[in-house]
Amino acid sequence: MADTDLPLVVSLVVGDGLVASFGLGVSNEVFGYDRRGLGLPLFDFALVAERPGLLRTDTGLGMLVEHGLDRLDRSDIVLVTAWETHDEQPSTALLDALRRAHARGAVLVSHCTGVFVLAATGMLDGLRVTTHWKWAGELAARYPQLEVDPSVLYVDNGRIITGAGTAAGIDALLHLVRREWGAAPANALAREMVVPPHRDGGQAQFIDAPVPACQDDLLGVVLDWAAAHLAEDISVDDLARRALMSPRSFARRFKATTGTTPHAWLLGQRLAAAEELLENSDAPIEEIARLVGFGTAAGLREQFTRRRGVSPRAYRQTFRAGAGSVRAAPVQLDGHRPARQRRTGGMGGDQPLVEAGLGQPA
Repeated sequence: MADTDLPLVVSLVVGDGLVASFGLGVSNEVFGYDRRGLGLPLFDFALVAERPGLLRTDTGLGMLVEHGLDRLDRSDIVLVTAWETHDEQPSTALLDALRRAHARGAVLVSHCTGVFVLAATGMLDGLRVTTHWKWAGELAARYPQLEVDPSVLYVDNGRIITGAGTAAGIDALLHLVRREWGAAPANALAREMVVPPHRDGGQAQFIDAPVPACQDDLLGVVLDWAAAHLAEDISVDDLARRALMSPRSFARRFKATTGTTPHAWLLGQRLAAAEELLENSDAPIEEIARLVGFGTAAGLREQFTRRRGVSPRAYRQTFRAGAGSVRAAPVQLDGHRPARQRRTGGMGGDQPLVEAGLGQPA
């Protein structure tokens, strides 16, 4: 983008007791410093509130907000970080200001439950969006016109980017930097922040998805046996025989008791066992695949990547107990896009772009 003395106006929308301290810090880290030495433009970063003054974050930290919603009418980038009380309906004044900013060409970025604010404007209707996996179900129930994907770190819809929870705000903003100003400045900024330029996978690898417990004593004995013999080729018929039932009766009782199927239960047990071995052992991927019942490394990689959103090797690098820093290879997500000149009236894509944040639902 062309050099100019005019800074890009970046505004972070806050509410008293609503803005997340982490999201506030991340936004300030990316846009609050003069990063022109890294190849980025000059930013005019400030907080915006419907009622400016001394407000507090979700943890009670005080912050002096000097600008009202009128600043959104001249903002190039508008950020809405985690809206901690996301069941609190945003005011009509705030929603109207966000709609005007979007219509004028500003880029809107939500982080975590900030998507609830954008959803209330109606601007996300029909779009694929994300949020923290913990609140994805509520978002989908409250706004059924949205396509909520809880598996990814962020979704880029051109002039609207929605990010998942907590650290995914870093991923979303680094993606915006890479998209607008290129891979080199984004990678340099990531090094300054001591974070990977791009993280593999999505939220699936972080979702707490315990295997359903079994409250049936007879089934419990059978499942304890199966969990201790994962390396073996276990079929539903095998389990049914141990439970002294027909396969059909066993499958019906299993589903009624655990809420899942025998096949899904076994798969979950094998993935959980593979995770534990990846985190706490030096065993090769091939050996782990044999020990947990996937047979081959290819079989483990296929199921693990499909269910956890990352490869077994990437998971081990991320979660290995006592592991050192992992250096991720730079990835240019939007290398196909030509460089664009800055427009003082706003900055943003003209069409939906790469839906980054790779991963599949757990």
